[in-house]
Amino acid sequence: MKKSYFFKFLLVIGCVLLLAACGSTGNSTENTGGSADSTSGDSEKLVVRVGTSPTYPPFESEVDGELTGFDIALIEKIAEVEGFDVEFSVLQFDGLIPALKAGQIDVVVGALSITSTRMDSVNFSNAYYESGLSILANPDSGINSFEDLDGKLIGIQKGTSSYNYMVENGIDDQNIKQYADIATAYIALENGGVDAILYDHPSNINYIQTQETKAQIVGDILAGEHYGIAISKEKEEILQKINDGLAKLQDNGEYEKLFDEYLSGEKNGFIDGVVKPEDVVIDR
Repeated sequence: MKKSYFFKFLLVIGCVLLLAACGSTGNSTENTGGSADSTSGDSEKLVVRVGTSPTYPPFESEVDGELTGFDIALIEKIAEVEGFDVEFSVLQFDGLIPALKAGQIDVVVGALSITSTRMDSVNFSNAYYESGLSILANPDSGINSFEDLDGKLIGIQKGTSSYNYMVENGIDDQNIKQYADIATAYIALENGGVDAILYDHPSNINYIQTQETKAQIVGDILAGEHYGIAISKEKEEILQKINDGLAKLQDNGEYEKLFDEYLSGEKNGFIDGVVKPEDVVIDR
């Protein structure tokens, strides 16, 4: 009997030790798993919320439900070299800056001119494109220069710098017809709804190159402007990443490749080197 109790005692002790060992192994696995989760959390990519209005080819447009264009490719390339992801939101153009200020998005790509008014409420990256305004009119319009716009009905996209330029240069507000997007303004020009369009020169070039139209660019290029990527003032680290990424693309040749792909190799707006927003900001 004693031997039987002794063996039972040994059996119980063995089970206890076995359970303790299993418990210890379980805790070790859990801790290792916790460490892996923490490491995984640290390695998660930054997601930058990017707002755009895809109504401005060749800089941003929507084809078969996909965003495309120079600006779209540029921010994606910057994200690639700087190691973050982008999440796009499509908004009306005049709602982009308000959404940025409200914290609904972090960044805006939209061929935004660097102006003093905008810089009061948002940060801008270094400039990535040098632009200007041009006049698009039909051959029989009698419009050959900016001065000829006096008394005419001019179409523009709402919220763009075209409005400010005209008002500052003597065009009456009642002679300016604003549209939600430039595509609608171009249709109005073709249908006789407006006499001319005053808009960003690269967009006007793209229009006459890709559409069946008799409209022509007339007069001089007006109001030299620079495009920048707008960033929330609360996101200084994103501003730094975008400027660093832009510089890398300029150095490695990817920036120039985007001109060839999306702007038909047109280098009028090409920027060679760093152009800081404070050096090109216009008072508007």
